[in-house]
Amino acid sequence: MVLVGANVGVAKLLAEALPIPMIACLRCLLACLVLWPLARVMEGRVRPRPAALRNLGLQALFGTVLYNAGLLAGLRLTTALEGGLVLATLPAVVAFGSALWLRERLGARQWAAAALAVVGMAVITIARLGAGGGGHALGNLLVFGGVMGEAAYVLLAKRLAGQVPVVTASFWMQAFSAALLVPLSLPWVGAAAALAEPRLAGLLVFHSLTASVLCLLLWYAGLRQVPAGTAGIFTTLLPASAAVVAVVVLGEQFTPVHGLGFLLMGASLLLATWPGRGRG
Repeated sequence: MVLVGANVGVAKLLAEALPIPMIACLRCLLACLVLWPLARVMEGRVRPRPAALRNLGLQALFGTVLYNAGLLAGLRLTTALEGGLVLATLPAVVAFGSALWLRERLGARQWAAAALAVVGMAVITIARLGAGGGGHALGNLLVFGGVMGEAAYVLLAKRLAGQVPVVTASFWMQAFSAALLVPLSLPWVGAAAALAEPRLAGLLVFHSLTASVLCLLLWYAGLRQVPAGTAGIFTTLLPASAAVVAVVVLGEQFTPVHGLGFLLMGASLLLATWPGRGRG
C-alpha cells in the first residue's frame, strides 16, 4: 500500500503527458514481460481452471481498467494529495463489500472505522465544493470511482486466494488487463513518441514494475494470510505515502483541510486495528 500511494504522484505526472488508456496498457504489457518468465521459473507451467480465469478477468476489468480510468482521469483535475486522501476510503468500501458479498463478520469498531474513512473523504470534497473548487471536487469523485473498482478487485482476489500461485495469478491478471486496454489505446498510438524523453520513460517503467508487479505479488501473498476486511484496513496507509510524494516531490501545499482528513483517516486505522480485549 505504501508503493501504491507513492504511485499516485507518479501517475499524476504520467497523466499530464500521455493518454490515460496508453499509460495503463503500457504498464500492463511491461508487467507481463517481467511476470511471465518469473512465473515459469518460480512456479512452473500452471494452467488455472476456467472459473479462476474468469475471476482474474474480472479482476483485470475492475482493478486495472476501472481503477486506472478513475484514478488517472481524476488526477488530471485534482491534486495528488487529495487523490491519495480519496483513495483512503478504500478500507470502508472493502469492509462493506466483505460483509455484504463475502459474508465476513465485522464488529462495531470495524463499522465505525469505515464510517470515519467515509467522513474523511466527505470533509475534503465538501470543502472543495464550498470553496468553489469544482474541478477538484469532480476529480475527487472520479478517483472515488476508481476506488470502487479497486475494492471489487480486492474482494475478487480474496475469493481466488490460494487457488492459483501468486506469480501466475499476477501474470494472468496483467495479461487480461492488457487485452482489454490495447483496443482503447490504438487511437492514441502516436502519443507513444513522448516516451523518447528518458524521464517520462523512466517514470513509466517505475510505475509498471512497482504498481503492476511488486504490489500485486505482495498483495496476493498477503491475502493468503488475512481476511479481506483486514487487508482493506491497511489501505489506509496509502494516503500517507501519497502525501509525502505530493508535498516533497510535486511541491503541493498541505492545508488544514488535508490535516483534518488525515486525522480522520488515522483515527479510522487506529480504531480498526487496535487489539480487542479477551482475545489471544
